[in-house]
Amino acid sequence: MTNGPAGGARSLFEALYADEDAVVRALRAGASAESSDEEGTTALYLASVQDLPGTVRLLLAAGADPNRASGPEEGDLPLCGAACGGHTEVTGALLSAGADPDRSEQFGFTALRWAAGLGHARVAEILLAHGADPDLPGPRGETPLVVAARRGSAHTVRALLLHGARGRSPALEEARRMLALDVERELRDALREAYGDEGHESAVRREPVDGGVTVTVELLRDGEPFASQDLQTGHGAIVTLLENEMGLRAPFEELAVRALRGGDPGLDNWLVAVGTLWLRGDEETFQAAVAWTSSGDPLRQRFGVDVLARLGFRTGERPFAARAVPLLRELARGGDPLPAGAAARALAGYGDAAAE
Repeated sequence: MTNGPAGGARSLFEALYADEDAVVRALRAGASAESSDEEGTTALYLASVQDLPGTVRLLLAAGADPNRASGPEEGDLPLCGAACGGHTEVTGALLSAGADPDRSEQFGFTALRWAAGLGHARVAEILLAHGADPDLPGPRGETPLVVAARRGSAHTVRALLLHGARGRSPALEEARRMLALDVERELRDALREAYGDEGHESAVRREPVDGGVTVTVELLRDGEPFASQDLQTGHGAIVTLLENEMGLRAPFEELAVRALRGGDPGLDNWLVAVGTLWLRGDEETFQAAVAWTSSGDPLRQRFGVDVLARLGFRTGERPFAARAVPLLRELARGGDPLPAGAAARALAGYGDAAAE
């Protein structure tokens, strides 16, 4: 049933596709903020899914219930719709208006389950800050931490750990499983299993997202995508983060493999491995870093330089300065810009010791 506005004014649903002024006029003309269309879709749900934060706030201020379910079977929640789309501002507005962060919609999905499964780290942070249960299981009994580990979103895993998420062992197992896979192949195989292998062409996109890379595989029909799946590639960082939380010490060469696999010093896989080795600050790690800087591979050299840059600094001292600084000076004068530039920056971190 449609609850339209009074007085012949433009319907609230028409106003949603116009602008906020039109929404105000529809509400002033008598449209109910709780309006729903013929299929039972509420105006608030539609505005939430379409990422219209101003309209969402107007509807909430006019009395729309942020916890009212929507759709033919009342199976959809505005908060879940916003979380599914990664709409941070709408998520915040709904929560501030009293949306229950742990309410589940049809099939048992909560907003946090959607955010974790789709890698919307900022939405997950907002939900957790508003009291979402970090351990509330989803439809298959999996916790958000396991789901985020499978997704490959290191930022989401960090947020969950910060809010006390448990079940770290199964999350670590899942992250290790994913780390051993070829993400692109997994996505392509999943699509072909779902849609059949009828000679469909496929396309792959890689986009930087939240310190990692999102890999999207699309199936094409007549050159146009008709189905897609995506995953993030932060599994190396997630494995290391979980190991650190559980007091597990990975071999230094394994940390190097996780970092180098992505080939980008700016990614979480690299940065988390480097940070973990910094904190160890021991002779074994120093010797490993020196060996990496002696490699013929510029990327591996860069990894060794990054480890030396702050190795053992946690104590406020620079325990390896006497040996690290001469090596870094030599590397800074080298011909390859990748390790040379990093070595110059590392020397700046050694301050007076590098100037001597």
